[in-house]
Amino acid sequence: MRAARLIKMVLLLQTRASMTAAELARELEVSERTVARDAQALSEAGIPVYADRGRAGGYRLVGGYRTRLTGLARNEAEALFLSGVPGALRDMGLQDSASAARLKVSAALLPSLQDASRSAAQRFHLDAPAWFSEPRTPGLLPALADAVWDDRPVLARYRRDGAEVERTLEPYGLVLKAGLWYLCARVVDAGAFRVYRIDRFTAVEPGPERFRRDEEFDLPAFWEERAEEFARSVLRSEVVVRLSPEGVRTLPYVLDPASAREGLGTAGAPDGRGWVTLTLPVESEEVARTQLRGLGPEVEVLAPAALRRRCAEDAAGTAALYRSPTA
Repeated sequence: MRAARLIKMVLLLQTRASMTAAELARELEVSERTVARDAQALSEAGIPVYADRGRAGGYRLVGGYRTRLTGLARNEAEALFLSGVPGALRDMGLQDSASAARLKVSAALLPSLQDASRSAAQRFHLDAPAWFSEPRTPGLLPALADAVWDDRPVLARYRRDGAEVERTLEPYGLVLKAGLWYLCARVVDAGAFRVYRIDRFTAVEPGPERFRRDEEFDLPAFWEERAEEFARSVLRSEVVVRLSPEGVRTLPYVLDPASAREGLGTAGAPDGRGWVTLTLPVESEEVARTQLRGLGPEVEVLAPAALRRRCAEDAAGTAALYRSPTA
């Protein structure tokens, strides 16, 4: 533990011109007295750590000293590729590995480039959770993340249709989608790849042995295919509508992307006013009623008849509100 701390101290001093005892203590999570002892130990080991006295003093490396102790451990290298997603790193328990990796990379750079990480962080940030939702980290996520990194099968129990199911899974990858975590895994008994919501797991027990990964498995491609299948699977009904040119433009903003894309592909030729008729795949008539309200007078529902009647009632109710004088 102390050896790792001493290395980190050298790397910190290598990336900055000078650091106070308080700054080093905060970074190393130790007391200032421990910082002083560590600096003395480094000096005795031949590392030129110099302490400047006084209120403006601090610790620095003398003579442009540069260490070669910048090799990345495997977990640090893997975490480095996720360093643009700090929330995800924290959720998976990889925050410390990413911090160590960034520090080693910074120490290896020339002094003129050592602000590159800070510069990039000020220019790019990924905010993964959806709007107006409180992100919740599943309690079993760190255990599943460890299994994914180590290629270890897990005996997992999860909730499905009100019951609890047990499966042995080979966890291939994790996906964070709109604030929700998913596991892409191969079911050992079935040999098929499936997607699981991690907040539905109730228990995870990693196995002692590693499994052999299918090197042809492509996580981004697999997720894109399954996400498309899921989006289309929930569209079980159809409605026929007429849309104005403005309605055509606005449709992708009020409907699910898959529904809007498929529906616009069925559009016929525009009439004399530029209106088009098309068939929209929707989750249900009730969902379609709610979504199509967002188009206001730019849409007319033609079928089914029951939905047309309900939309007409909604429109009449809205018109009645606006006929009444304001207080």
